Amino acid sequence: MKGARPEQAALSRETDLTKTDATRAVIEAMVDGLNDHRIDDIGAFFAADFRWMGNVGCGTKRGLREFQDNWQRPFQAAFSDKVCIDEARLYMGEWAAAFGRQEATHSGEFMGVAPTGKRVEIRYMDFWKVEDGRIVDNWVMVDFAGVLAQLGKDVFAGEGWEAFDRGERAPPRP
Repeated sequence: MKGARPEQAALSRETDLTKTDATRAVIEAMVDGLNDHRIDDIGAFFAADFRWMGNVGCGTKRGLREFQDNWQRPFQAAFSDKVCIDEARLYMGEWAAAFGRQEATHSGEFMGVAPTGKRVEIRYMDFWKVEDGRIVDNWVMVDFAGVLAQLGKDVFAGEGWEAFDRGERAPPRP
């Protein structure tokens, strides 16, 4: 890239590294709360006006009530016997990040797919900002396309780039 570079890492530039242990405690307790399937009292970990910003298919939740009603309740209705497994976590001041999977049973309708009873793996990545002992921002990527594939629905209609990896299609050249 020639010329001026875009500003990088503006949100985390001024992080206070002395808050790393406090951030870790909030995130570890919150994940335990999610694994306990807590909804009504999940505000113990999230600020009332926090932002949950997901990828396409997941949406953006503004505030605790939207998160509870428009994410937690529908998610638990679609997927029972759910357990969250963070495979890696990173902490830096008021910031934390994780990636991992949820393992669950598809027991309710999910994006138009009737319950199958299948065990599925739901891959995700999370980035959290913690202030005053509560999560104030949560950036999330959830692999709903991967979940749908496990349920027999190809949202890419055979055009996924995995075909390049398998040599079934040649990638386009610039």
